[in-house]
Amino acid sequence: MKIEGLLSENTIVLDLDLTSKSQVIEKMLSIVADHPAVRNIGQLKEDVLKREHEMSTGIGKQIALPHAKTEAVSEPVLAFATLRDDINFDAIDNLPVRIVFFLATPETMLTEHLKLLGRITRLAGRDEVRNRLILSTSAREVLELFRHEEKDLPAI
Repeated sequence: MKIEGLLSENTIVLDLDLTSKSQVIEKMLSIVADHPAVRNIGQLKEDVLKREHEMSTGIGKQIALPHAKTEAVSEPVLAFATLRDDINFDAIDNLPVRIVFFLATPETMLTEHLKLLGRITRLAGRDEVRNRLILSTSAREVLELFRHEEKDLPAI
């Protein structure tokens, strides 16, 4: 399992025109709502908001990573978005967000969940990758970027 294998053109949205953290989370939920692995979108929303309430998923370097371990999905679900304008996400570095990853994994996949969070953070945390993601103009470009960046990395 790799990031580029979890993403698809259906789960990548670029240049979203949103103004708040709650709008971002709602939009990310709507992106994955029809994903075949999503069993219960209401439960997924509840679990993601619960996790967000515990601590902001604004992880720094202009990246937000709303996520949950949840029985609302049968396998890992990942979505990606860029934002047209900076949005305050209560990030740990107090910087606004431009890149959003949304991850949901089954509760039984704790190891994979943590490895996926780590890989996303490491790859997107690199300046060159982050800048290329922000400037991407198509879902295909995003997929190619992750394919290239993960080519020498083992599957999770």
